[in-house]
Amino acid sequence: MNAERLARDVRLMILDVDGVLTDGGLYYDESGCVMKRFNVQDGLGIKLGPKAGIEFAVITGLESPAVKRRVTELGIGHYYFGHHRKVPAMREISEKTGIPFEHMAYVGDDWVDAAPMSMVGFPIAVPNARPEILKLAAWTTRAMGGHGAVREALDFILRAQGKLDAMWREWLTA
Repeated sequence: MNAERLARDVRLMILDVDGVLTDGGLYYDESGCVMKRFNVQDGLGIKLGPKAGIEFAVITGLESPAVKRRVTELGIGHYYFGHHRKVPAMREISEKTGIPFEHMAYVGDDWVDAAPMSMVGFPIAVPNARPEILKLAAWTTRAMGGHGAVREALDFILRAQGKLDAMWREWLTA
């Protein structure tokens, strides 16, 4: 099925963290703390999404204070960490929100994202995803994870839903 058609029904975007919201690198400081790099354009998109009727969720395998802080800053209410098997968290999100899988998008890059991508209505991959994940994707961003891929995916969804231009026009006025 056509990616634009699939994007029209999206009401919730589920995001992986490492390789999607970040560049996938794990940066350690001298005391052993992990630092992660996030993209501000992704952040603005995540903050704007709910105004257009798109909710966000994050499901990640690792627990990280940096991720928790970023998720909190962005107002993402559905945050699940320590989940290498992500489908149970997706079921819980669906039950809490009332949004069925066919109205969800999932952005992934590696094998831990395979089952979620195979269940949602609009599976999305970043271009440097594992080959098996690229095959599962209905659409692939041009931007790499951590470099605006989430914003690009959101813009694609909003354009397909006919909402992107109106949102942009709001920023042109004082």
